[in-house]
Amino acid sequence: MFSIAWPWLLLLLPLPWLFKSKKVAKSSGGHLQLPGIADAENVVTASPDKPSRKLYWIMWLCLLCSLTRPQWLGEPIELPSEGRDLMLAVDLSGSMQIQDMVVEGKTVDRLTLIKHVIGDFIERRNGDRLGLILFADHAYLQAPLTQDRRSVAKFLADSEIGLVGKQTAIGESIALAVRRFDTVNDSNRVLILLTDGSNNAGNIEPEVAARIAAERNVTIYTVGVGAEVLERRSIFGTEKVNPSLDLDETQLQKLADMTNGHYFRARNSEELAQIYQKIDELEPVSRDQLTYRPKNELFYWPLLLALLASLVISLRGQITMLNNTKTTKEDK
Repeated sequence: MFSIAWPWLLLLLPLPWLFKSKKVAKSSGGHLQLPGIADAENVVTASPDKPSRKLYWIMWLCLLCSLTRPQWLGEPIELPSEGRDLMLAVDLSGSMQIQDMVVEGKTVDRLTLIKHVIGDFIERRNGDRLGLILFADHAYLQAPLTQDRRSVAKFLADSEIGLVGKQTAIGESIALAVRRFDTVNDSNRVLILLTDGSNNAGNIEPEVAARIAAERNVTIYTVGVGAEVLERRSIFGTEKVNPSLDLDETQLQKLADMTNGHYFRARNSEELAQIYQKIDELEPVSRDQLTYRPKNELFYWPLLLALLASLVISLRGQITMLNNTKTTKEDK
């Protein structure tokens, strides 16, 4: 169905008439002196011919039609009426750049693993509302709860290590998620917190934030990211080290237990993907039935016609100028 978003703009159609310039009457005495021009007594203001005036009006009409935002509305699409509300909190601290993860046979850093697995997780959440929190020195809301999974996935893919600092504010990320859940009703209120360290920044302790979350019926699923064994070469040979010494699993397990959640240990992509099954077990919440109509913008068609009209006017002006110049030379 054809539709116009702002039809009231068509009221501006007679605007050129209101500002139409008036011809300036010649003064009875004196004449205009211009440097370098011997005779400038007669200054003629040429008005456009009839075809040019029509082109001006066509261009103005096309511009107005473009501004009114013509659209083609598709058939109504019913959005899922059942789903979950999931907030993702992703750690962007400096330790997330440790390359101890493997994705498709390649060694990558921890954030790349999260983007790979959680990106697929987001794609599967049809009907769920997703939000994204990024935290390091402090926690920041990157995307509020929305069914626009594509935008959430894009925000996650564009995130970078060190974007919001180098430390780890776990408690602040939980508190921010709780505040966001307070704005919605009839919700599962699930926070999925992914980190590879322990709380060492922020203005609230994780246990205090988790206690508030439990009071507000927010369930926290904590995910500890990082390998347990990493082989490192040195001048003395190959040695095995534990790159996840900073990971406080005891605290993450406690935060999950305080809110009737679950703690996952993600040493690789397979273990991180286990969260799929646990989230799928949650009972979806019924919501009001919403519909969506796809919109295809059509403003560029009248805008293109206006551009063509302006080109024709310009060409006619150039041709007229050349003809006048030629006639003047012949008269001389």
